Amino acid sequence: MKNIRKLYNWVLSWADKPSGPAALGIMSTAEASFFPVPPDVLLIPLALGKRKKAFRFALICSAGSILGAMIGYGIGQWAWWGAGDSFSAFAQFFFDHIPGFSHQGFERIKSLYDDYNFMIVFTAGFTPIPFKLFTISAGAFHINFPLFILASVVSRSARFFLVAGLIKKFGESIRKFIEKYFNLLAMAFTALLIGGFFILKFLL
Repeated sequence: MKNIRKLYNWVLSWADKPSGPAALGIMSTAEASFFPVPPDVLLIPLALGKRKKAFRFALICSAGSILGAMIGYGIGQWAWWGAGDSFSAFAQFFFDHIPGFSHQGFERIKSLYDDYNFMIVFTAGFTPIPFKLFTISAGAFHINFPLFILASVVSRSARFFLVAGLIKKFGESIRKFIEKYFNLLAMAFTALLIGGFFILKFLL
């Protein structure tokens, strides 16, 4: 936890630097494949500091995250498996050192893909569920790549532009609300969306 907190503070330190937007792009790319701190941590203070550029920061964050999703997919497809069905040494490094990765959790994701496909990627991209776990597993389990990219574009852009839009409109007054309730609201919205999807599927 101490190491994660140090990383969190290090990410925040870029908010007051001229290279903050570039750092946002790099961190959002890394977060989608291995970095443990979500890019919202840097997006929020950058957007607060320059509210007129809030959507520009959201675009940088979205583009970086989608690029990172492609990298994560490539890791899963080309570097995740060893001989037979065993995990590679590279994959084992992730299990040992990257928060959110576990053998059991990774195997359970396969059944989620079988049942939900597009919706599970959307859920991971829009909610606080670790996105990297799903980008890598999508490649490892050979999920349809165009569908994976579509889900990533929609979910990541929706999340970051929504955060930026709230900050652009309300400024500092919305910050505590976002930090305290946004993830809960995102999960509730996604649950309703999935529920509507299944109702529609049942009716049709």
